[in-house]
Amino acid sequence: MKKIEAVIRKSKYRVVKEALHEVGVNFFSYWDVTGIGNEKEGHVYRGVAYSTSDIQRRHLSIVVNDDFEDVTIKAILDSASTGEVGDGKIFVSDINECYRIRTGEKGGDTLN
Repeated sequence: MKKIEAVIRKSKYRVVKEALHEVGVNFFSYWDVTGIGNEKEGHVYRGVAYSTSDIQRRHLSIVVNDDFEDVTIKAILDSASTGEVGDGKIFVSDINECYRIRTGEKGGDTLN
């Protein structure tokens, strides 16, 4: 099993969510995060422009069986990309085991 974490633009969340559903990824967790990266966002407040390096993003956490890794990553890459600095990052790590709390089952079938 693999854990795929993606940090994406908040504006691309809906498109990414739909792309994941289309390839069969129907469960994942997400939360709003603030980070610092290479992109600089400009803000205007009462006519005064200023820039900040604090960037609002959405963090997705997805656990899939090994055979879904490539499909999941492709769905995120294709749907989250704008071609501009600040599109985000994807991180992949191994998951040793998964348990379904309700039944005590373990293994890859618990992801279904």
